[in-house]
Amino acid sequence: MKTPTTAAPGLSGRAAGLWSHPWFRFALRRTRRLLLGLWVLVTASFLMIHLIPGDPVRAALGPTAPADLVQATKEELGLLDPLWQQYAGFLGRLLQGDLGVSITSRLPVGEMIGQRLPATVELAVAAFVLALVVAVPVGVLMAVITRRGKGRRTELAFTGTSVLLSAIPDFLLAVGLVYLLAVQTRLFPVAGLEGLDSYVLPTLALAIGPAAVLSRIVRVEMLAVMEADYIRTARAKRLTPVRVQLVHALPNAVTASLTLGGMLLSSLVAGTVLVENVFAWPGLGSTIVSSIVAKDYPLVQGTVLVYGVGVLLINTLVDVLLALLDPRSTIGAA
Repeated sequence: MKTPTTAAPGLSGRAAGLWSHPWFRFALRRTRRLLLGLWVLVTASFLMIHLIPGDPVRAALGPTAPADLVQATKEELGLLDPLWQQYAGFLGRLLQGDLGVSITSRLPVGEMIGQRLPATVELAVAAFVLALVVAVPVGVLMAVITRRGKGRRTELAFTGTSVLLSAIPDFLLAVGLVYLLAVQTRLFPVAGLEGLDSYVLPTLALAIGPAAVLSRIVRVEMLAVMEADYIRTARAKRLTPVRVQLVHALPNAVTASLTLGGMLLSSLVAGTVLVENVFAWPGLGSTIVSSIVAKDYPLVQGTVLVYGVGVLLINTLVDVLLALLDPRSTIGAA
């Protein structure tokens, strides 16, 4: 006697099943958003530089450069072509991984960025890790101390200090740190990258503001979570306060903190531009400023693209982490 067999789903059935899968639709939405963001970034970086008045070749070669040399350089760089043609050529070169050649140094832009990008990444990551290491314990501790109206003076001191620190711009913090810890006490180098102690002041300048903001968010999230029913249940089971706070409350309080953390990392990457100039840091921040002053189009476009792509990738990574932590709210979002 033959047993009935279930027919395998056809191609259309498998496609419909794949489309109805929430993770597939989530990946499709995020990929579409990432590609749209990349196109906007590329277009904006191209237009932003080309619409600025002034002659970049004359600025790069100097006011005494011969007119025929300026004209030949413009033809070589394609600056005499119509704007749409320059845009099409720019997109075509980008698709081939070619960022062009610097007008001032005549070196490939990709090579220049590759030499300076590691220093910027190291600084941004060090500042982000320091902000997390400081903000999470401080936020949890303040939530425990000030829960249900306790410790009003401590709460006011914490809130006032964190608001003040987060309101001070990075470069002002950098100048203040240089004056106090480098010029007056000579504990750390004033500028440059010569050793591990060179990381201290620029890392502090970048991390203090985000740590203040993130600690307030962690405290608010912890206060909300610690009043939830499952936390009361955990207390009713006579679990230790440390276990309740760190094992049950803290993981559920990191969702909003993670979202803000991704935004802070993006702002840290952008904040390196000014801080690197204060400390003469050999990263992309000082490169982008000098290239803007010299109207070095290819180098400005390349550095802007690197910064922008970094921010977009960070935001996408945060979205994925949020989806893994809380699939019901993120995966199901339209």
